Amino acid sequence: MAVLERSFKRFDGVLTPEWSRFLIIPRHAVRDVFRSKLFTAFFALSFIWPLVCAILIYLHYNVDALAIWRLNIRNLLPIDALFFEEWVIAPQAYVGFFLAVLVGPQQVSRDLTNNALPLFLSRPFTRSEYVVGKMSIVIILLSTVTWVPGLILFLLQSYLEGWSWFADNIWIASAIFIGSLVWILLLALMSQAISAWVKWLVAARASLLGLFFIPTIFAAIVNEIFQTRWGHIFDLRALIANVWSGLFGTIVSQTGEQEQFRNGRLIREVILNEPPLWASWFVLFLICALCLWLLSRKVRAYEVVK
Repeated sequence: MAVLERSFKRFDGVLTPEWSRFLIIPRHAVRDVFRSKLFTAFFALSFIWPLVCAILIYLHYNVDALAIWRLNIRNLLPIDALFFEEWVIAPQAYVGFFLAVLVGPQQVSRDLTNNALPLFLSRPFTRSEYVVGKMSIVIILLSTVTWVPGLILFLLQSYLEGWSWFADNIWIASAIFIGSLVWILLLALMSQAISAWVKWLVAARASLLGLFFIPTIFAAIVNEIFQTRWGHIFDLRALIANVWSGLFGTIVSQTGEQEQFRNGRLIREVILNEPPLWASWFVLFLICALCLWLLSRKVRAYEVVK
């Protein structure tokens, strides 16, 4: 309306709290991604494996079900830290990775392509809140398929086994949450940084895939040439696997030689340890810091083109 008419009035409605105003970003973004039937179907299928794990846990305590399926409880997997790491968190983490590939790279790039950042940043939230709002889309979706079903399975096992098992293994619940959170934050930061610098959606998704699979080849070459495992410092999948092993207490020291017979011949192999935990944590911290720096360079109200 024209200012000269002086017909505008001050807003008299209820103001939302300042800390929660950025949540408008994930609210509409989540609604937008679920408009895709393909994404909705993939998201629904991501809960099948936790259901299978719940059945495995249930079979340990149901004699009638074991009799029907003609199974021996000794043939079932033991429900321990290794089960939650390799059978619950690791498979769901890979599912979460593909969810991040589908959702993450399109968030910031769409706003930059349409020159919408000035409109966003003119609203009552800061650049940091804008980045957190965009990251929260990935965080919310990945949380629902990683640590949330993981903790539900932990509570199911605790309910069937008893309070003593829960008290003795509460550290497994913290490992599930912290391990999943590290993975989710890494994916959220990397996907948003790539989205800010690569505006073409197909190229952004290909870049995110490449960052997780191409370094694996480079790490394997380094390990083979120098007969070491320090090449895994360049492999994001090996880094996060090492962190998970530290959290779940499944790291086994194997430095030394191993002898075994193959085809009637004695073969001696040298087994090497993975890089120390502090190195894996430090490299992950550097990657997250680099992603934040890249985001700070791009998420601005105006972009100066030289």
